[in-house]
Amino acid sequence: MRKEHQFDVVIIGSGAAGLSLALRLPEQLNIAVIAKRELHEGNTYYAQGGISAVLDKEDSVDSHATDTLNAGAGLCDESTVRLVVEKGPENIQWLLDQGVAFTEDEPRRGGFHLTREGGHSHRRVIHAADATGMEMENTLEARIRRKSNVTLFEHHNAVDLITSEKQENRCLGCYILDMESGRVETFLSKFTVLATGGASKVYLYTSNPDVATGDGIAMAWRAGCRVANMEFIQFHPTCLFHPHAKSFLITEALRGEGAKLLLENGRRFMPQFDERAELAPRDIVARAIDHEMKRTGADCVYLDISHKPADFIQSHFPTIYNKCLEFGIDITKEPIPVVPAAHYTCGGIMTDHNARTDIPNLFAIGEAAYTGLHGANRMASNSLLECLVFAQLASKEIANKAESTPYPSSIALWDESRVTDSDEEVVVSHNWDELRHFMWDYVGIVRSNKRLERAKRRANLLRHEISEYYSNFRVTNDLLELRNLVEVADLIIQSAQRRRESRGLHYTLDFPRRDERFQRGPTVLIPDNYNPDYALGGSAD
Repeated sequence: MRKEHQFDVVIIGSGAAGLSLALRLPEQLNIAVIAKRELHEGNTYYAQGGISAVLDKEDSVDSHATDTLNAGAGLCDESTVRLVVEKGPENIQWLLDQGVAFTEDEPRRGGFHLTREGGHSHRRVIHAADATGMEMENTLEARIRRKSNVTLFEHHNAVDLITSEKQENRCLGCYILDMESGRVETFLSKFTVLATGGASKVYLYTSNPDVATGDGIAMAWRAGCRVANMEFIQFHPTCLFHPHAKSFLITEALRGEGAKLLLENGRRFMPQFDERAELAPRDIVARAIDHEMKRTGADCVYLDISHKPADFIQSHFPTIYNKCLEFGIDITKEPIPVVPAAHYTCGGIMTDHNARTDIPNLFAIGEAAYTGLHGANRMASNSLLECLVFAQLASKEIANKAESTPYPSSIALWDESRVTDSDEEVVVSHNWDELRHFMWDYVGIVRSNKRLERAKRRANLLRHEISEYYSNFRVTNDLLELRNLVEVADLIIQSAQRRRESRGLHYTLDFPRRDERFQRGPTVLIPDNYNPDYALGGSAD
């Protein structure tokens, strides 16, 4: 039997953005949190480094803002940068109030140990050893499970948003697949929030968990929202290179604490690429590693922190130490084999400073959103801060409008009377593999016009094939993720083709230099069903 649910707020996603929003919303609101797997499974849980905020007396808001703007290579929105940076300390205090246990240390830094990562001019990254995301997610999850006004829907995957063109193109809720029953249910809501994370599973090698399939970005695009800066995909320079490690991330904090990148012969190479060497922003480090691997034919490079005392390494990086030890690598005595991997989606759904999208009553927060904070490159540890700040801003906006916003009236339930169960799941798995391979080969760290043209042709074919498949068979989780991934892949390719320069995370062999004509604003893509009458302010380039 089909089900219809009704809530004040439906939050799709259960990471730092989604859970902090649910915890900040007023108690009188009836809230649903949708999680594709277990509640904790997402990018937040695996975040190692920490959260950047001005907590040291020697640091300043101006310095944090300047570092962020520099990392963004001329494409950050300065008003967004200052907004987020200024709200950093109060959001760290909010986490402390929730019970998050950060690593303690020096009294002059508020009693907490602060580390420094690439692009930062000061120590300003507060952390919980090398498992900040896990500590944060576990703490917020424990609190959300005690909230009587929050209903949790684990193992549920969003299919599509529900919108209405009557009076205004308003979001009415969403269709959600219950993965245990295999049935699609209707969720009506006053407000819908996309907190679905990024899309790095579109690439063959990624540091992200399996759930990072760009669901929110794809759904918003199909519903009529603009997206921006999708060409800027951040590749983390250092993921553990081991056949059984499944792209385990090696935090940038190791380099912040003095780890050196080496070739197989033990020679250091970063100083020849940037005066900041290992502390250069991630795009520079990732390209340098990619260059050296291609030049030498090596499968990986090496990250060495073994010159530090063993007790320092074990106390500051216990998760990495133990994980590497599982694979026979003692990081107190030998270097770690590493490769770059897709890590963070800097672009996303366009939002304003209240996290509103182009569709009324639809919000986007966290990695799924484009706020203007990151520009052409995200500075390390600014992402969790962005999640917290925009969850805070969205909660205020929703709380202010909740009473005056009516519930949507009942709509047609999901109709699957004309579809059948598929007996050809191999189509999904084959297309999934093909997509991730050509995105890695043609739309990766280094691009070219020909590579992008090849990728676009393949994406067009896959989109047609997947659309036909989607129309004829009952939806499954794998099919939904593949449908969203190919949509996001196409957005990344289109955006990369439009940016005829190299800037930040987008590097193309055909246009290897920065062109200041592209510094006017982000790369904006506009869907065919975009409605400018109800959209956010601002023009598209």
